[in-house]
Amino acid sequence: MFPHRARRHGDRPSRARPLGHVAIASLVLLGATASGAVYVTARAHDAGELVSSSASSRTTATKEATVEPVTAPTSAEPTPVSGDALLAEAMGSVAVEAGARLSVAVLDTESGRSAVYGDAAFDTASIVKADILASLLLQAQDAGRELTAQERTYASAMIRDSDNASATALWKAIGRARGLAAANARLGLDGTEGGDGELWGLTQTTAADQLTLLGQVFGDAADSELDEGSRSYVQGLMGDIAEGQDWGVSAAGPTGFALKNGWLPRTATGLWDINSVGRVEADGRAYLVAVLSDGNSTKAGGISMVEAAAKAAVNALAEAGS
Repeated sequence: MFPHRARRHGDRPSRARPLGHVAIASLVLLGATASGAVYVTARAHDAGELVSSSASSRTTATKEATVEPVTAPTSAEPTPVSGDALLAEAMGSVAVEAGARLSVAVLDTESGRSAVYGDAAFDTASIVKADILASLLLQAQDAGRELTAQERTYASAMIRDSDNASATALWKAIGRARGLAAANARLGLDGTEGGDGELWGLTQTTAADQLTLLGQVFGDAADSELDEGSRSYVQGLMGDIAEGQDWGVSAAGPTGFALKNGWLPRTATGLWDINSVGRVEADGRAYLVAVLSDGNSTKAGGISMVEAAAKAAVNALAEAGS
């Protein structure tokens, strides 16, 4: 939890119509969705196009018609549903209380498919601690040195226990918001702005930026600004979170996860920021997940919403890839 005095930053198949004896309907295949649902449409034709009948048959009470089979062109492919659309649909199943906001980003590390829901900025609360550590490690790499014993002590307490005093010490060590911005420019976080002065918990970020940061830590090493030693160090700390702080995105993969959570009651409103970012494993696949929220009336309610969103996001990408 981030205890400093909070400041708001801009609170924030079809039915065919009867055709009689002059027209009939044929069904035309339009495509199929990722879930396998097939869509058809009715097309009306003049009787002369498709119906063959003798003069005598027209006088009988029973009129018979022969309909040409209509097949979809073999070269036509259904338009794939975007990951963002799938994720947006999945978020429709998540209960969000009135006045609360939610944003989610998710990546399937095997297929590379990703999706983002919402682009608003949120207070980071304590998830910024992972960004602070990444910035410290990047600065150490540039200087050609290892972290000092004191820095390692601070880093461990900051990530595993979410210790705020340790975070403040390392926030100062990296140069506060300016140092964070310099590191983030290299890490690819272009929608994150550090908090004023010592208010690191009021750093503003987006779910997409948090997914980018997770990619730097858990993604392809060849694409990361962090060297292998730095990546392993952050992975180890995020994989050893203190008991009682291991909620959040872990709900989507409780048997194999690494994460950092953030929770912050805003002084002006009494409402909660609840965030969770990390790597989870589900059905033998690894996913990177970032869930940000604010405006929650209770901490417990916010956690429940974040966990439901994480599970829905992972399931959406899993179904898309199946």
